[in-house]
Amino acid sequence: MAELEYFSQQLNSQSSFNCTIFIPAMKKTVSRSRRTFLKTGALASAFYIVPRHVLGGVGYTAPSDQLNLAAIGAGGKGRSDIRNASVDGRERVSALCDVHFSGNAAESIERFPDAKLYADYRVMLDEMQDIDAVTISTPDHVHGPAAKFAMERGVHVYVQKPLTHNIREARMLTEMAREQKIVTQMGNQGGSNPLLGMVQEWVDSGLIGKISKVQVWTNRPVWPQGVPFPQPDVSQKPSDLDWDLWLGPAESMPYTPNLHPFSWRGWWDYGTGALGDVGCHLIDIPFRTLGLHYPKDAQCSVGAIFSEMWEPDYFPKGCPASSFITLHFDATEKSGAPIEMTWSDGGIRPAHPDVIPADHDIGGRNSANGVLMIGEKGVISTNINDSSPLIPKLYLNDGTMEFGPEEEDFESEYGHQRLWVEACKAGFGSPEHKALTSSFDYAGPMTETVLMGNLAIRSYMLRKQDKEGNWTYHGRKKLLWDGDSMRIKNLEEANQFVTRTYREGWEV
Repeated sequence: MAELEYFSQQLNSQSSFNCTIFIPAMKKTVSRSRRTFLKTGALASAFYIVPRHVLGGVGYTAPSDQLNLAAIGAGGKGRSDIRNASVDGRERVSALCDVHFSGNAAESIERFPDAKLYADYRVMLDEMQDIDAVTISTPDHVHGPAAKFAMERGVHVYVQKPLTHNIREARMLTEMAREQKIVTQMGNQGGSNPLLGMVQEWVDSGLIGKISKVQVWTNRPVWPQGVPFPQPDVSQKPSDLDWDLWLGPAESMPYTPNLHPFSWRGWWDYGTGALGDVGCHLIDIPFRTLGLHYPKDAQCSVGAIFSEMWEPDYFPKGCPASSFITLHFDATEKSGAPIEMTWSDGGIRPAHPDVIPADHDIGGRNSANGVLMIGEKGVISTNINDSSPLIPKLYLNDGTMEFGPEEEDFESEYGHQRLWVEACKAGFGSPEHKALTSSFDYAGPMTETVLMGNLAIRSYMLRKQDKEGNWTYHGRKKLLWDGDSMRIKNLEEANQFVTRTYREGWEV
């Protein structure tokens, strides 16, 4: 009783406090029960409440309140994902998984020296059953398999963009998150940029009237693309790179240089090209602010390269050097009109609208990347929304202009990972969870739209020979899309690109 009296005095001396909840010793739990506690916030029957500063000082986070985090992919983008998710050490990073720890994952090892190291995320998640949440920052082809494996074990997931390598995986993860009550977030961090509120207000207030056209473009690819696939060379494999685990669901083959750690983006077995790299940062802006859903159709053209006279290069294993894609959407409440969206990459950008002064950039700096939303009364222009300044600009036909800031001073990556961590602790369905800007309920359909562009590109490259030996390209048409059923309605062969072939043991 003296102990209780002491606690009571401490409580009464505080007008406000953070608290740690102590469950009596007879309420013993296992690690899975701890995870349930963090997800739901449910409390056991009797407890004592102790001011947190009494235990560990102001700002102290009790071990029982920390999230147990792990990273799948600790190098590259994975370094900032797990760093930001740890909230400067507030949360516990228990494990790091990477296929090549002596590469650029070394920084994560130094930052989290107590984390256990694994090469195979499947082994990690089966051995460390007290992991609450993981960041997944691998090459695109591993996103779906890793996220599915984690979610099946009740682990919350933060998955880099694009959410998945193909449309079927995106739909599957979106549905699984709801069924398993998993708190999710895709790594298009610009979705949490406060300046998107300015763009949303311009749209919602009807300043540019009905919006019928959206133009999106990028200077990507900035890696080798539209070239022959590199030749295998086992002699160049780093000694500690687990190549078989890097391949994951892709077909087995000898070590091939110039894929790991970055140039995999340009090859269909592993990456998703320019669209996969920045489509979720660019298309996100109109998709979000206009309330878009699945497109109705997709069509494209691809830049041809001629190494020989009259015969274009043909490298179907890889993404093209440039492409132009057109998608159509039904009218939404926010657009007020049906929408035609165009995407161009390889440095090809749209024409400069008359309403924008000729000496102004369109989109971002040097007009390298951007979005134009074109309405009957004016145009909204923005930059790419990754961690670049969004630079929102409004141009009205009557000469009115309004500009957002050209420099930003926000929390690292707009708190995108931190907000996910706090939602994990608050639980599925909590206000924190519902406030996330890229949970899979949103990110899944948006990723499907991005990947529709790649489906159109791959269909464009389908070919067969006629009786005279000439090549005919039967996929170069407008592809009619049934979004609910995930099917192309007028070219059955194109539906092979809705999913992929998986290596045994890596199926999704």
